[in-house]
Amino acid sequence: MQAHKKVSPLIIIVLLLITGAFLLYHWGILQFNHPDAETYPVQGIDVSTYQGTIDWPVLASNDLTFAFIKATEGSSFQDEKFKYNWENAGKTHLKVGAYHFFSYETSGATQAENYIKTVPIKDDSLPPVVDIEFYGSYTRYTAPDKETIRRELTELLNRLESHYGKRPIIYTSTKPYASYIADYYTDYPIWIRNFYACPILSDHRQWTFWQYSDKGSLSGYTGYAPNIDLNVYRGSYDEFMAQFGY
Repeated sequence: MQAHKKVSPLIIIVLLLITGAFLLYHWGILQFNHPDAETYPVQGIDVSTYQGTIDWPVLASNDLTFAFIKATEGSSFQDEKFKYNWENAGKTHLKVGAYHFFSYETSGATQAENYIKTVPIKDDSLPPVVDIEFYGSYTRYTAPDKETIRRELTELLNRLESHYGKRPIIYTSTKPYASYIADYYTDYPIWIRNFYACPILSDHRQWTFWQYSDKGSLSGYTGYAPNIDLNVYRGSYDEFMAQFGY
């Protein structure tokens, strides 16, 4: 009869530590990135309907300089909280912009129409943002080819710039950046997502905004998402205002 093998206490301890670290990260207590305010004095957030009804004066008081608000997605979706967020964020000291989630399933022209009919022209707003990432069943292996994506993305970007008079910002993460953006959209400000380390772009250009966490916890919102996305600008407050202080 085979003897029962005991599990090593060391293995149990390691598993408990891994589980604990995962839970702490999931709850937003443990974060890999901690950009300090001295290096990155210009800090901000991005929000959507997931943050519920936001108390903008309270949220803005969390040492923030800017906020990006979800407006649209694809050719027909509008975030249900956009109008409220846009109007009320605009009453605070924050520099405010609106972002669009790019869809692989509809044309850049119709996506631009959706954004333009949703987001008012405001002289002092931040530029439009186009968020391009892999989603659902779309990966770098299953998404449309590079030429198709760039054709529709370029159409969207051009229409937004023509309408708002400001060069749009491109938001993305490491893999879509390498697949579609690198060495191509060289004149566009880049807002890059990296939750684990300070970003280094594959073509070695500089990013403008860095989304460093999706586990932020601030006062001023009561949505069913307990956390909020945190971002920094690469530069000083004076540099930020020189670039975006229209």
